[in-house]
This record gives sequence, C-alpha cells and structure tokens, in this order.
Amino acid sequence: MDLKEYLKSRCQLVDEALDRYLPAGSELPASLHGSMRYSVFAGGKRVRPVLLLAACETVGGTLSGALPAACAMEMIHTYSLIHDDLPAMDDDDFRRGNPTNHKVYGEATAILAGDALLTEAFILLSRSEDGPHPAARLRVIQEISHASGSRGMVGGQVVDMESEGKGEIDLATLSYIHTHKTGALIRASVRAGAILGGASVESLEALTRYGDAIGLAFQIADDILDVEGTTEELGKDAGSDQARGKATYPALMGLEASKERARELVQMALDALSVFDERAEPLRAIASYIVKRKS
Repeated sequence: MDLKEYLKSRCQLVDEALDRYLPAGSELPASLHGSMRYSVFAGGKRVRPVLLLAACETVGGTLSGALPAACAMEMIHTYSLIHDDLPAMDDDDFRRGNPTNHKVYGEATAILAGDALLTEAFILLSRSEDGPHPAARLRVIQEISHASGSRGMVGGQVVDMESEGKGEIDLATLSYIHTHKTGALIRASVRAGAILGGASVESLEALTRYGDAIGLAFQIADDILDVEGTTEELGKDAGSDQARGKATYPALMGLEASKERARELVQMALDALSVFDERAEPLRAIASYIVKRKS
C-alpha cells in the first residue's frame, strides 16, 4: 500500500475535525484558545489518531464513529508535549521546528492550554451525539483515562524525571518509563479504535499485542533518532537526551542493540496482525515506518 498517501489522507481528515472541534482562536479568552491551537496545528505525524482510525477499520468499524476519539487522542498528546517542554520539565525552546508554546504565550498560559486540551479531549470523548454505543464510549473513556494518568503517561513522565542525570539505570526501570510515558497512549489508541469498531475478544487481544510492541518500538526509535538525527530533521535540539542524562535504550544497551530490539518489536507487532486480512495493511505499514522514520 502507499503509506505516504494513506497518512496524508488520514492526517487531513483529523486536522479538519480538530479545526471543527477546538474553540476558535478568536473566542474568549483568545490568548488561551490561540495557545491551544498553536500547538495542535504546529505540525506532527498524528500517529495516535491515525493508529486509532486504522485499528477501527481493521475490525470493520467506520471512520465517522471513531473520529472524535482520534481527535481526543491528539489533544491529549499535544497537552503532554506542551507540559513536557516547560522549564520545570525539559525546558525546550523548540518543538516541531517552532518555538515551544511557553516561549510564545508564556509559562502560565502554556500550562493552562495543556490543562484545557486535556479537558476538551474528554468533552469530545463523552459527546452523546456521536455514533458509538454509550457502553463502547465508556470503555474508551476508561481506557484513555488509565493510559493518561498516574498509571500511564504521567507516571512514566515522573519516573523519567526522577531518573534524569542519575547515571545508568536498570532495564526494568527504563522499560517502565518507555511503556508508560510513550507506549501507554499508543496502546490505548489502538485498543480504543478496536473497541469503537466492535472488535471481538480475540481481535482486541491481537491488537493489544500489536499496540504494546509498537508503543515500545516507537520510543526506542525516538531514542535512536536523538543520537543519529539532526536538529533540522527532528525539529528540536538533537542530542538533548544525552545532554540531560536521560534514561534511553542507546545509553543503556548501545546503539546497535537498541536497533535490533526495535526490529524485534516490529516483527512482534506484525506477527500479532497475522489473524487479520488486508484491512490491517495500514497497521502493518505503520509498524515498519516507525523504525525507519527520520523525525
């Protein structure tokens, strides 16, 4: 399949929906809504919403019923990036090639923009006028809430910060950071799409294995890109993980071993999809793309 065209069409679909769902930049308070939209539309691969839509289609679901949840995932991801860039955390000046939110709007507004995006996401997930059955929406809300909170992304961020600059950590701690800080939302995206698409128990289990594998592979690939990528390619300072003493796979296992582990995880993801037909081709292509991307 033509993955480039697939991603382009799905990203356009998500971007158009995000533009409809988010408050207008002119709506009061304009500074807050402008800040929210600034980061949401600053670029990005839309990996999480695309995975959600692809998983939904894999099990026979429709895009229209899954689109609000896909947009909610992107809002949650964007909120996490805004907060991650703050001086109290990574103190980054650039994100996706643009000045970070707090550099443009100030720290206070950036914090509140992240808070508002998280809240808007759950407003969107709970919309009664959207297609999926209320029981499916409730399952998805629980899934995404768990992946976003202290047992998921936020918990992974805390352990990541606590491990920074402390020298070599063990593999169990590193795996915890990666599977929670990054992997949890990717896994939840795949599972949410499957649930909204009406997946059987067996299909959901297979897609969960896929989501677990690519979630970890994605973060290992990010670790590798921080070593091998350029600032121009990444849209942020290359080598920043090493400069901060971040816990990464290359720092613990070495570069080649990290690449091999990423390849193993991609194969595990592809194996998990063996029970599906051609409707899973986008998920297969995305798994391979994750370790080959340059940004």
